[in-house]
Amino acid sequence: MNNKKDIGFWVLISTAIVLILFLTAGQTLSLIDYNLAIDLGLQESEKEIGKVGIAFAKGFAFGDTVFYIPILVLGVLGLIKEKKWGTFLMLCGLGISVYWPIVHLYTIYIDTEAITLNPEKYISFPIVLTLITVYGLWGIYYLHKNNMD
Repeated sequence: MNNKKDIGFWVLISTAIVLILFLTAGQTLSLIDYNLAIDLGLQESEKEIGKVGIAFAKGFAFGDTVFYIPILVLGVLGLIKEKKWGTFLMLCGLGISVYWPIVHLYTIYIDTEAITLNPEKYISFPIVLTLITVYGLWGIYYLHKNNMD
């Protein structure tokens, strides 16, 4: 593993930490109290996404809480400790970081009659979700380029 922890390394780590905090706030909180997550603007209401949408939101929240968040946390810790398993887990987390925003972006725009988000969400979601996707792709490239395996 390359022991050089350059600015790119710290961008990778710090962005992952911010993502972990947001996922914990939005996803894990919604498992505890979905209505509170709606009130805080971290989840969508039934009016916006329907009952099936709520079920999928809760499913993603569960998957993120028990799988995605732990993978990112362990990936961050493993990379900081310069462990091979850290690179492997971070690559897994980055792959998820590419996959789920693309699913959500497509879902939002495939049937705008089934999903009626507030207008500002049609602006903010594409920006945030695209940034997460770009982060995931860049992170995979960065780890590969820097031989962090």
